[in-house]
Amino acid sequence: MQLIRDAQSLLGMLESGDLNSEMTDTLQAVLEKLLDLSNERPNVTYKGEVALTLKLAVKNGMVEINAEIPPPKLPKLPRKSSMYWVVEGGRLSTEHPQQHDMFPGPREIDRGRNPLTSQ
Repeated sequence: MQLIRDAQSLLGMLESGDLNSEMTDTLQAVLEKLLDLSNERPNVTYKGEVALTLKLAVKNGMVEINAEIPPPKLPKLPRKSSMYWVVEGGRLSTEHPQQHDMFPGPREIDRGRNPLTSQ
C-alpha cells in the first residue's frame, strides 16, 4: 500500500500533475505583473492574491478531490488624471479662460514671397 504522507506530495499528484503546473504558471504570472508594476513605481507596494481551493467528498472510505484555482487578484491600476477648465455653460476648455494663447495655431505661408531675395 502506497501512502501519501504530506500535502506537497498530494498537490504534485492531483490531476496527474496538471494542477501543480497550472498553479505554478498562475503564481509566476501574478508575480511577474507585480514586479512590472513595482519597477514602474518603486516606492509603492503592490499586492496580489493566488488561491487554491480543494473540495473533498468522502463516501465509503474513498475521497474525491476537486481542485479549483480562482482567477488571481491583482491591484487596481492607477489611472492618469486630466486637467481642464470649466467655462460658461459647464463646458470644458483646454485653455485657461483668463489667459491669451501664447502659441496660436498654424499660420498660412505666403508662397509668393521668396525668402532668399526678400530682406
